[in-house]
Amino acid sequence: MPTRRTKQVTPSADRLPVLPLRSTVVYPFGVIGVQIGIPSTLEMLSAYPQAMLIAAFVVAPGEPDDPFDPRSLEKVGVRVRVSDRLNMPGGTVQATVQGLERIILSDVVETNGYFTAHVEPAKEIPAPDDVAQDLIARILTVLEPLADEVERVPREVPRILRMNLADPGRFADLVATLTNFTVAGKDQVLQLLDIRERLQYAYGELDYQLDRVRKLQAERDAARAAEAEAAERGEPAEHESPADRAQALRRRIKMLQSELGEVDPVEREVIDFLRRIEAADLPARVAAEARTEIERLRTTPTGPDASEIRTYVDWLVHLPWRSTAAPPPEEIDLARVQKALDDALLGLEEPKERLLDQLAVARLRGDLVGPVPCIVGPPYVGKSSLVRALAEGLGRPLASLELGGRGESQIVGTRRARVGAEPGKIIAALRDVGVRDPLFHLEQMDEIGLGKVDGDPIEALEETLEWQNRPMFVDNYIGMPFDLTSVLFVATASDFYRIPRDLRELMAEIRIAGYTPEEKTEIARKKLLPRLVSEHGLSETDVVFPDDAIDYLAYGYARDSGLGTMIRSLQTLLRTRARAKAQGDLKRWKFGPERIEDILGLPRYTATPAESRPEVGVVTGLAWTAAGGELMFIEALRMPGNGRLIITGLLGDVMRESVNAAYSYVRSRGESLGIDEETFRESDVHVHFPVGAIPKDGPSAGIAVTLAVASSLSNRPVRHDIAMSGEVTLRGKVLEIGGVKEKVLAAHRAGIEEVILPVNNERDLRDVPEDVRNSIRFHFVDRMEEVVALALYNGGNGRRPGIRAAASTNEAKKPAAKKSAAGKSAARKRKKPPAKRK
Repeated sequence: MPTRRTKQVTPSADRLPVLPLRSTVVYPFGVIGVQIGIPSTLEMLSAYPQAMLIAAFVVAPGEPDDPFDPRSLEKVGVRVRVSDRLNMPGGTVQATVQGLERIILSDVVETNGYFTAHVEPAKEIPAPDDVAQDLIARILTVLEPLADEVERVPREVPRILRMNLADPGRFADLVATLTNFTVAGKDQVLQLLDIRERLQYAYGELDYQLDRVRKLQAERDAARAAEAEAAERGEPAEHESPADRAQALRRRIKMLQSELGEVDPVEREVIDFLRRIEAADLPARVAAEARTEIERLRTTPTGPDASEIRTYVDWLVHLPWRSTAAPPPEEIDLARVQKALDDALLGLEEPKERLLDQLAVARLRGDLVGPVPCIVGPPYVGKSSLVRALAEGLGRPLASLELGGRGESQIVGTRRARVGAEPGKIIAALRDVGVRDPLFHLEQMDEIGLGKVDGDPIEALEETLEWQNRPMFVDNYIGMPFDLTSVLFVATASDFYRIPRDLRELMAEIRIAGYTPEEKTEIARKKLLPRLVSEHGLSETDVVFPDDAIDYLAYGYARDSGLGTMIRSLQTLLRTRARAKAQGDLKRWKFGPERIEDILGLPRYTATPAESRPEVGVVTGLAWTAAGGELMFIEALRMPGNGRLIITGLLGDVMRESVNAAYSYVRSRGESLGIDEETFRESDVHVHFPVGAIPKDGPSAGIAVTLAVASSLSNRPVRHDIAMSGEVTLRGKVLEIGGVKEKVLAAHRAGIEEVILPVNNERDLRDVPEDVRNSIRFHFVDRMEEVVALALYNGGNGRRPGIRAAASTNEAKKPAAKKSAAGKSAARKRKKPPAKRK
């Protein structure tokens, strides 16, 4: 071996030292180990002692001992990295050679005992996709029988090639590397820059090898025929089992297919699937599972399993394992989100603030760890619209899942071993949106698990939403972990406390109480009408809705908490106008109360009983329901009897106990209320809660029930312009209740101007809109005696002793500040709907 030079030479970018070899070939992306003993190559390694040497590999023609002709080295070669050199006995060097890219060598000259060449990248000519697919399928069809018959071609080669179909050019290189090509044949594959020609050459070389195998097979067939003929003559034949016979027939079929130039349709399908797997950029574990299933499909192309395998692999390929749509949490644009929320919905400031708070935490932390926001409120208050606006502001697509009536298998899928197995709705929604970071809307969270459902959907959803489980979420059908840490879950529900406790602990409640009539009027004018007019094929010149007309709708037809009735009423009006326009009426319709009544009929809501006149035994209570706050009229009737208490109205146990406690309190305070003991002994009291088909429960009607019983037994009327809510004890103490905001809004919608609440609920008024607070007089009481003084008349003359004194102590002070625009609207003289016609 020549003496190593001490001066190190560095190759330039366009001129490299040449590494000519005669015994092997390395392709781009390939790695081989070589033992170098050619003197010129050893001289080159000595001149370039770098640990990572970049050189130009080329196949040199001639015998091992022939000298190199520089002109014969000017052809296509490979830019290689030479590393891991090891000096061996006998003056040779062992090294690792890694192929980088095809290059074209020119101007090869010998300098200081070794060769250098000018190099430039080779430009490959791609093949049309259909042509490449056909040639790949033909190559694999030929390789199957060849691998069965030729020992030097391992049976694993077709499987290896099927897993590397993404690049047709590299596929041809692999064919030359893994099959029985000569060095000259491998060099010819290296020289071909046209991918189509390269594949055609590889196919032709394999077909030539298979032709030799066919001749051997023909000789075997002739020998087998001779054995059969001998058997007919009574001569013993070699025993052949049915399995061996079947295998031989399969090999024969493959031979005939390759001889006819036919491609197995199953092979084409397998190649198509494998190319899709390569293009999908799946995680390594998922890609391996998909390839394993495709191998099963190749061996069992028919039958029920084949269809199931196709479906399963299609799901694996189309799931968004890596695709994202939005920047990471640390880059959330809070200003953009707030603008999207404000553009989509008027008001709802508190829910918007709570959502922005959670997004701010995600931005600071850089992840979505934390409780799932759960927007709670009656129907049509804007829960879904808030979710859609949030998704738009974040730049994330919206995936939705309705949980009502869903079983466990519908949420997290069914195992593939079962008949009719399919993925769950969570993974299906992710496939539909095509990204792994959508905003996922969990609808009807309070209805999960209700009805006849299979399995335990509550536990399945709980395990999905727990943060420590999200990175390894496994759908039973897919059977592979899918990372849900980039998914932003947002839930909606009508009643937060109907959500199962385990799920409720994973959520943060964001409540929407409902809208006042003034808010509905403003929303209808600014948001609903422009959209609905356009949806019905109309324009602004076709209809006009004065303010009083929208007010009339809000008070007479749409007193529900949300906007559902308002939207349906407007749609009915606009459909009527659209029909008239379609029939030739081009006038501009002005919708006033009279025209609204002609189309919608008489107002659904007329003057409420609370607005009529005082009555004995009738009290206006306030109730909370999943649809928002409601007025609840409690009736008590005294009649001759023996002291019985009758309770009706589809009540729960808590409310029944509350009625019994109210009766006991009134009886214990009979003297101060002006009720004789004889009245209790000789009278029955019937307490009824109207609308008996609706279930009712809870203790918050305590003061209203107590007042109704006291009014009935003392024959004193109750004020008709006051509503109340509060729990009462046997000692007459008034306890705080929930749902204050919803109940106050219900009173405001009904025109009630005074409300009695427990003193401990005064702090809850901060949640009530300012215009509503300004239009209602609140009385905060601590004892039942104060309620009696405020609401129960003294006899039939309408005098209320002590009312002002009680009010001056506990009632909320009305602010004297200037009212807002909404407050002014509430203060305007309202046009009341006419009374119902009999």
